Amino acid sequence: MTTVLEAARSRTVSPARHGSTPAVVFCWITVVLCVDSASTQAVQRGLGVATWCVLLALLVRETPLVRAQTAIVVVFASMVEYTFSPVLGVYLYRFENVPAYVPPGHGLVYLAALAIGRAVWVQAHATALAVGVGLVGGCWAAYGLILASRPDVLGAFWFACLVAFLIWGPSRGLYVGAFLVVSYLEIVGTSLGTWAWQPHDPTGLVSIGNPPSGAAGGYGWFDLAALTLAPTVLAWQAMINRRLRRAPRPARQPFVDVER
Repeated sequence: MTTVLEAARSRTVSPARHGSTPAVVFCWITVVLCVDSASTQAVQRGLGVATWCVLLALLVRETPLVRAQTAIVVVFASMVEYTFSPVLGVYLYRFENVPAYVPPGHGLVYLAALAIGRAVWVQAHATALAVGVGLVGGCWAAYGLILASRPDVLGAFWFACLVAFLIWGPSRGLYVGAFLVVSYLEIVGTSLGTWAWQPHDPTGLVSIGNPPSGAAGGYGWFDLAALTLAPTVLAWQAMINRRLRRAPRPARQPFVDVER
């Protein structure tokens, strides 16, 4: 399975063309979170439209495979958002909704992590960077478990997932990128009060930091779903396109001059 996933990932690499993607995403995340921290819901909707535009503009430069992967991540992440925020209340946004910019925002985070991961320098130092992420993330997770005023059991669990992906996953560079982007996103978002994590999960058994230390571990699962499902999505798309091309066109009706 890992060989198949690595082959799929190798067809997405074009680092020279997409070096600006992380900078664009970091800047846009900062703008959106700062504006939304004191906005109305109408402004949130406008930010959602603008974020979709930014995402589509970045996807124009990508391969069909990466576009399919990003679409899958947006779908999966949106399902998680609507389940864990409005339904379960694990974390809450200011208006207790899922802001319109969040679904496309997950696509931007994925693209930024992917662009970081396929950078030549990151690929050349992937092992050292993975160790660095493990050390920094491990210190953060340990602080959350032992010293923080709110014990962060969920963050430690997600950090364990991140470590597992860094060791055995097919996209080590992407996980390094996801740690950078998601950690920045969570720290800024919670600091501004754009959203807040609740002290415990709905059962009251799992304590949660604000933000949880290992939140980037979730993107390992998103990427695994994207790599696994994207080839199937592209195959379906190709099949539909073939059928549409083969479908007989309706016969053109002859023109009849009714005035004669």
